[in-house]
Amino acid sequence: MINGKTILGLIPARGGSKGVPRKNIRMAAGKPLIAWTIEEALKSQYIDRVILSSEDPEIMEVASHCGCEVPFQRPMELANDDTPGVAPVLHALSQLPEYTYVTLLQPTSPCRTVEDIDGCIERCEAAGAKACVSIVKCQEHPFLIFTKDQGSILHRLLPEAGNYHRRQDYPECFLLNGAVYVAQCKWLQSSRTFLSGETVGFEMPPERSLDIDTEEDFRRFELNISRSTAIVRD
Repeated sequence: MINGKTILGLIPARGGSKGVPRKNIRMAAGKPLIAWTIEEALKSQYIDRVILSSEDPEIMEVASHCGCEVPFQRPMELANDDTPGVAPVLHALSQLPEYTYVTLLQPTSPCRTVEDIDGCIERCEAAGAKACVSIVKCQEHPFLIFTKDQGSILHRLLPEAGNYHRRQDYPECFLLNGAVYVAQCKWLQSSRTFLSGETVGFEMPPERSLDIDTEEDFRRFELNISRSTAIVRD
């Protein structure tokens, strides 16, 4: 709860991942991938209830074992490859309508910390915003991206980039990192999106912005954890 406003924490995890099969419950650095998100969500000083949305019985069992509530089973029609990401959130809010805010935490962002979660909630509340999403500064600026036509002639992806002569003058540029989404429940049910002209951003560092979608991402995560453990031991 923040300023008397209740907050639902929602972890979506369907069973039909194509890129990395069963990735949500695959072992990652010693525990199921989803456990990394559940553990940080349960540390939040603001989230009143942490729940899972899944159609998969095995994922539901693993999440429950990790301390996450599983109050319902997601309908199969909301667990397809083409299901919009906001659909499971809207379904959860229809089942549990008593909350002011909802915080969406995807299991594929295991490096996100409770400080990121609570920081995003605080930013949303302090700004009086309808929604707040986590972002990370672009490593490569879009002004440096070109397209190529059939004659191999290069064209700037963003023509306005030609107005800037020094890279240090480029405007700051950010990407969604997928780690934290916060929104007012009633507004989200009406807008059906976390992103609008009323959404603010919460910046996270690159090292906590990893989104696991491939085997290489898993290897990077496990390598980062092993390095962090070695540093602590030293």
